[in-house]
Amino acid sequence: MADTMRADGRRNYERLLDEARAAFAEHGTEVSLRDIARRAGVGIGTLYRHFPTREALLEASMRQGLDALCAKAGTLLQSESAGDALSAWLLAFATGSTRYQGLPASLLVALHDETSELHRSCLAMRTAAAQLLHRAQESEQVRGDLAIDDLLALATAIAWAGQQATDREDLTGRLLDLVRTGIQHPA
Repeated sequence: MADTMRADGRRNYERLLDEARAAFAEHGTEVSLRDIARRAGVGIGTLYRHFPTREALLEASMRQGLDALCAKAGTLLQSESAGDALSAWLLAFATGSTRYQGLPASLLVALHDETSELHRSCLAMRTAAAQLLHRAQESEQVRGDLAIDDLLALATAIAWAGQQATDREDLTGRLLDLVRTGIQHPA
């Protein structure tokens, strides 16, 4: 979209994205869109022209991170240990999901809401994670009855719990270790 815009429109688009990222980081995903527009030095109509919904703005601000998670999954598919690859990806997902207060809930909702602008990016991420899960199941390192949506729900819940704790990264790592133990293929 940004490639076909006039120069002033592109500047507004980029300013809005920069200010949205900063506002989401400071105040969470439910920050006022009017405040984001004000911070970017544009009117609310300009914000809505570029981003018709909060989810569209959130998707644009998260696109690089979600694309990076997909790329990481592709790289991890080449790892020797399928179980370790899945664990590494889950840690990256859970850690990245704590970037903005409220993001874990937004991602979980978007995975199941086909009308959300976040859905397509989340679906690509889900597909990439499903490939890692399938490989780990085929190598019998992870339980065969584990569904990708259940695993992502667990990782999202861990991200949410991590946001609530003062020792965020430690808690996220400890909880993911527990999940890893719980999803291991029975010996």
